[in-house]
Amino acid sequence: MKESKRKKLEAAGWRVGSADELLGLSAVESLLVDLRLALSQALRRRREKLHISQRTLAERIKSSQSRIAKMEAADPEVSFELLLRGLFATGATRREVASVFSEPTTTAKRKPRQAAS
Repeated sequence: MKESKRKKLEAAGWRVGSADELLGLSAVESLLVDLRLALSQALRRRREKLHISQRTLAERIKSSQSRIAKMEAADPEVSFELLLRGLFATGATRREVASVFSEPTTTAKRKPRQAAS
């Protein structure tokens, strides 16, 4: 957000903060949200690059089309294991999956908080 816009909002009585602050997410919870988003976005990109439908991918991992849609939407009810199975079913290597974690997510400029040591 531009600093000028932030100042105008604050002057009007609005409190400006991050999504993490609004939701009360801990540093670990914020990282998990970012990882889930990264995996789900990578899954969708790989599936579309291969020109396969959600239904075809669902058949590969013995799941349903609606579950694939939830996976690609980063639904919190979808396990990380299922997201990984989906990626591996598209032919992703372990190295490619690991590289997903270093790519920025395409949501509004999320800045994950540092995890406490």
